Amino acid sequence: MPLEIVRNDITKMKTDAIVNAANSGLKMGGGVCGAIFHAAGPQALQQACDHIGQCAVGEAVYTGAFSLDADFIIHTVGPVWEDEANNKEVLLQNCYRNSLELAHRLECESIAFPLISTGIFGYPKEAALRIAIFEIEAFLINYEMHVYLVVFDKQSFRISEKLYQSIAAFIDENEVTALEKKDSRYRRVREPKLDLYPIPILEENRIEAPIDISLEDFFEDMDESFSERLLRFIDEKGMTDTATYRKANIDRRLFSKIRNSPGYTPMKKTIVAFAIALELDLHETDDLLEKAGYRLSRSQHFDLIIIYFIERKMYNIHEINNALFAFDQTLLGS
Repeated sequence: MPLEIVRNDITKMKTDAIVNAANSGLKMGGGVCGAIFHAAGPQALQQACDHIGQCAVGEAVYTGAFSLDADFIIHTVGPVWEDEANNKEVLLQNCYRNSLELAHRLECESIAFPLISTGIFGYPKEAALRIAIFEIEAFLINYEMHVYLVVFDKQSFRISEKLYQSIAAFIDENEVTALEKKDSRYRRVREPKLDLYPIPILEENRIEAPIDISLEDFFEDMDESFSERLLRFIDEKGMTDTATYRKANIDRRLFSKIRNSPGYTPMKKTIVAFAIALELDLHETDDLLEKAGYRLSRSQHFDLIIIYFIERKMYNIHEINNALFAFDQTLLGS
């Protein structure tokens, strides 16, 4: 997927570029900066940084990656939260924007970011994450690149407590409802059947369900593949192919495979990503999933989180992925 949140040690990432949360003097520091220096080879990397000299807050420079499994290290200097400057948000935005533009000029196809400034610089994690995703998303509208946001552990990652608690309550409520339904079915099986001779429904009293589509359309819909249904949804929603796969956090090559191979069935998380990008309601989402043999269930945490967002018409895929990540679920995209 073009933007992916991963829990990993950034020095272990196999990407074209790795971003270092640097200091203005480009000296080996602590936290992410220290880890990258140690993994790359501190002496060689420090010599390369000394050759550059300085880097202003919000700007980005690059060196070789030396012993890291990457081609480049992009060094960017984030703002310190306790500084009196009132443009900290703009400076943090510049860190991501300038790093991505530099990676593009270096012809990188992949890049790994830490959450810049959230370590010893003290920037609040929730606000920093929002800024990171906003800038990365804006960049990916116009460019093809695989971008990773790397967090070392779950404590390094935050969504709002209000959103977390709301989703957790929704999951709990649905799990209780599912258990009650299961218990109700269990009781009904064991209750004596009083109607031994059911009353027949006379033909003149039978109520027929209204038919809104022709038989020709009905059978055509039955034969429709997932790929055909997806493309029809794209047309119905007035979207372009490019806008759809980018909004869905789907790699262009995977979308091309889906479009050109009608018999190909992608993973459920990919199909849900398309549903979110197209802003489908629950009925339409089920329709798209059924074409690939899937469905949404109120007994699975992943599905419940998706239902939570669709029911509330909240279709920002990166916000949904943040929530999925917080609940240890598979992320949307490819």
